Amino acid sequence: MTDAQETAADTSLRTTGGAPPDDVAPAPIPLLEPREGIPPVVATDDALARVVADFAAGTGPVAVDAERASGYRYGQRAYLVQLRREGAGSALIDPVGCPDLSALGEALTGSEWILHAATQDLPCLRDIGMTPTSLFDTELAGRLAGFPRVGLGAIVENVLGYALEKGHSAVDWSTRPLPDPWLRYAALDVELLVDLRNALEEELDRQGKLGWALEEFAAIASAPPAPPRKDPWRRTSGMHKVRRRRQIAVVRELWTARDQVAQRRDISPGKVLGDAAIIEAALALPVNVQALTALPGFGHRMGRRQLEQWQAAVDRARQLPESELPQPGQQPAGPPPPRSWADKDPAAAARLSAARTAVSELAERLHMPQENLITPDTVRRVCWEPPKALTPAAVETALAGHGARHWQIEQVGPLLLRALDTGA
Repeated sequence: MTDAQETAADTSLRTTGGAPPDDVAPAPIPLLEPREGIPPVVATDDALARVVADFAAGTGPVAVDAERASGYRYGQRAYLVQLRREGAGSALIDPVGCPDLSALGEALTGSEWILHAATQDLPCLRDIGMTPTSLFDTELAGRLAGFPRVGLGAIVENVLGYALEKGHSAVDWSTRPLPDPWLRYAALDVELLVDLRNALEEELDRQGKLGWALEEFAAIASAPPAPPRKDPWRRTSGMHKVRRRRQIAVVRELWTARDQVAQRRDISPGKVLGDAAIIEAALALPVNVQALTALPGFGHRMGRRQLEQWQAAVDRARQLPESELPQPGQQPAGPPPPRSWADKDPAAAARLSAARTAVSELAERLHMPQENLITPDTVRRVCWEPPKALTPAAVETALAGHGARHWQIEQVGPLLLRALDTGA
């Protein structure tokens, strides 16, 4: 067994620093104010230059967070960026007033960034010129360490004993000016990230998992931006109900028209027209505005002009020649859905069953979610198309080819080798 396995087997996960176990933990201490008060919002070039200088002169890792206006605005741009560093204090930066933060990003080159759920914030930070060269993800660290709840508030409370106020997480951060309670909340989100990082590092090291976490963090920091989704309209909620190609064309036309309106108005597409309404129109294929108005989602609150633009999209789909109609969604590359394996390839189904059982048992011993130990997609792919030669080296190569990290291969490789033998 590895050190991590022995630690997980010997004791249930405890909070760092010898704190009492959860069932007798003292009540958390409410964290009501940033230690230096709410910092002023930076919205001018001069103020930004001072922040850049302060943070360049600071020491140690940098706590970073970003607030978006998901569900309110089009896209996922940042509407507030929060930072904290030893020697610099905290800063709140308005990316509307200061849309280019590349100077700040350059000043922090080589410093470790601390983020919570880094993959959520990195795309919007990248868009304004901020990309870390190294990072520490406190959410992912919590997952690897085996904490059952890894939201920022929950893990700060569990590890550090403080209660964060989380009431403003879903507000419209594009609002200007931002109210003081929102700014207080935003500043508190980075207030304890450095302390949390240090405590989680200690816990991961105690469990023998710190090297694993560092591999994961390096992979996140070096990952290229995700490519644009192909045919994003196919992800319309309820798409599984739409079978005929003409109806699929209606979904595409309405989705595209909605996206253009949302982008022009800088508003969330769901506020322009709901997915459910798009699906209703696709299934009904209304022939005129009157028929469209009778459908759920196209009621009397819509103006005549809006209704006409949606009907025009339906009409475009109705008039397309057969040769231009979209094809039904193709199965993604890779193995078929596991439910069909028993019929298509019983040996592969046996391999997958054995692999899933082994991975589940190991994840339980290591006190971590299975998907962090190895992605389910990787397990499926290796079980569907195993290496021709069932050797440790061949299995390791197959796992690496699907993006598995070194530590994952080391932990899971022997289990998968035995599982692949099951259906050989």
